[in-house]
Amino acid sequence: MALSKHINADRLVQDSHDKKPKHHKLTGTDSNTIQHSYGARYGTQPLPKYHFSSKGIDAESAYQIIHDELALDGSPVLNLASFVHTWMPAQADKLMQENMTKNLIDTDEYPATQHIHTRCISILADLWHAPSAKQAIGTATTGSSEAIQLGGLAMKRIWQEKRKAAGKSIHEPGPNIVMGANAQVALEKFARYFEVECRLVPISVESKYRLDPKKAMEYVDENTIGVFVILGSTYTGHYEPVKEMSDLLDEYEAKTGYSVPIHVDGASGGFFAPFATPQLEWDFKLPRVVSINTSGHKFGLAYVGVGWVVWRDKAHLPKDLIFELHYLGSVEYSFSLNFSRPAAPIIAQYFNLIHLGFEGYRNVALDDLRNARLLSRALEKSGYYTVLSDIHRKKSNAGATIKDAVGIDDDVTDYEPGLPVVSFRFSDDFKKKYPEIQQKWIQTLLRARGWIVPNYELAPDLEQIEILRVVVRENMTEVLIDRLVSDLIEITEQLTTADSPMHALNALGHGHSSSSKTEHTHGKLEKGDGSSPSGTYAKQC
Repeated sequence: MALSKHINADRLVQDSHDKKPKHHKLTGTDSNTIQHSYGARYGTQPLPKYHFSSKGIDAESAYQIIHDELALDGSPVLNLASFVHTWMPAQADKLMQENMTKNLIDTDEYPATQHIHTRCISILADLWHAPSAKQAIGTATTGSSEAIQLGGLAMKRIWQEKRKAAGKSIHEPGPNIVMGANAQVALEKFARYFEVECRLVPISVESKYRLDPKKAMEYVDENTIGVFVILGSTYTGHYEPVKEMSDLLDEYEAKTGYSVPIHVDGASGGFFAPFATPQLEWDFKLPRVVSINTSGHKFGLAYVGVGWVVWRDKAHLPKDLIFELHYLGSVEYSFSLNFSRPAAPIIAQYFNLIHLGFEGYRNVALDDLRNARLLSRALEKSGYYTVLSDIHRKKSNAGATIKDAVGIDDDVTDYEPGLPVVSFRFSDDFKKKYPEIQQKWIQTLLRARGWIVPNYELAPDLEQIEILRVVVRENMTEVLIDRLVSDLIEITEQLTTADSPMHALNALGHGHSSSSKTEHTHGKLEKGDGSSPSGTYAKQC
């Protein structure tokens, strides 16, 4: 059981102060407080934690207190659990700082910002092969979650209009949306928040832990407003087969007359696939794809707070979802869930688009995949782990021998397409040999060394399988891959050599090992190089 269920830690600290605090006789307010640090150089009066203080403190003191508490957060560089980008050049930081006070919705006040917003939409429409970038329509969002809601709403409204025109009910049996059981929670949120039946298609090992288009067709009917197809599963990084889904829906329409559109959730893949595998068919080249969303703050390489949704043309965004606003002296048009939103992330996105260009984004994508393949191979060669993602596996061996002979690097097209995500688990041989070792211990022991690598179950129907997952982002260099592999192998081997169920806790004592098998030890003192201990307690500063 969790300790918090039995002991109130805040109460323990409160009762342990030199002078026990008392509740205010008049207000009876909570007396939990924060004591000043640094020898009270910033003041001696405690700060209440859960209610307003009667007086504030100076800015330097407030900064230092918050700064130090946030030191308890994990390191963004070592956070391998998240897809969210964490680094931009200093020039982008400067632009963010200069524009952090701008509100994107104030179009009349900040016209140049609006021009940049419009250019980003046009660039993405062109990147995703909209029939005409000038006819495509879209908007910035706070992220893919909001963008998905908008894409789903447009499909629902179009379905309703068609049903009404045909004299059919929009309530009985009501609309449904089809998606794989591996869908990210934002897709299910759309269905729940906007009263659409969510039809989850079971996944399997054979379907590569993602949507199976043939099985998905069993869930499609005349009340299906659309199919969410994910370009990059958050579990394993696999791309769902948009082209195959589109072809099956074409056949379905030819047989039944019911047109079911596709919205592509390209939260990660929308800013990755066009550069890493431009030959892949998934975007507006397929007429059935009516809208696409992506996250600028993932592989768009911008800071957190920007997403995008684009429709192939205005016909697929119903007019009654667009609001005409007479606001602050101008007429504005809005089709987003939020109203006010910061402009700085959009400006940062535009910085990347013109700074990196197609070649720059492609170089980053290929480097991410190269490092992800390196990690995948190393894990599998250890024998301790099985890798579920496929980006390190070749489509075929044709030409491999010639390339190897002449020393030519493999082309990205030789491998299975996907995101630079490495999902892995204990190998069957390892689990058979060490059945008492729990995979979740790896997450805990890695965290003791600073790495944030999640361990969790796969989607429904495969929830009995636990995976560890690493997202290889731009700042996950080969040096860090090398160190991660070393730590993983060292931790795993420590677990296998212990003879007690407590060996996971014992291994925590080695959490910050002073030595590394990946580093040279020139000039370093080793065990036995010094004199024998005298029995006195000594520890370096």
